[in-house]
Amino acid sequence: MPARKSPKSPSDLISKALPMAGLVDVAPGAVVSRTVISKQAGTVTLFAFDKGQGLSTHSAPYDAMVWILDGAAQITIDGKKLRAKTGDMILMPANVPHALHAARPFKMALVMIKEK
Repeated sequence: MPARKSPKSPSDLISKALPMAGLVDVAPGAVVSRTVISKQAGTVTLFAFDKGQGLSTHSAPYDAMVWILDGAAQITIDGKKLRAKTGDMILMPANVPHALHAARPFKMALVMIKEK
């Protein structure tokens, strides 16, 4: 069976059943991101983090959902530490400080919903 090619552009993703975790690859010592939907109402972005990588404490003006696609991470929301693993979902409220640290290589989907 031939290997499945990774879609190159967001339009290559439309009307297809694809493994989300396969759309972004972990790179040594890096954080990799890939936007799959970017609309005025919100975005869907896939991320891959190598072990030890992360996002420092910040906040966003919109509610967000993180869905762990593969691996595990420590996510801190308003000082509360959470361990999230493959299949877990975390809702992060707007304007609340949060951070992320890769306990091991992992991949996630970030869905941001923007209010008008």
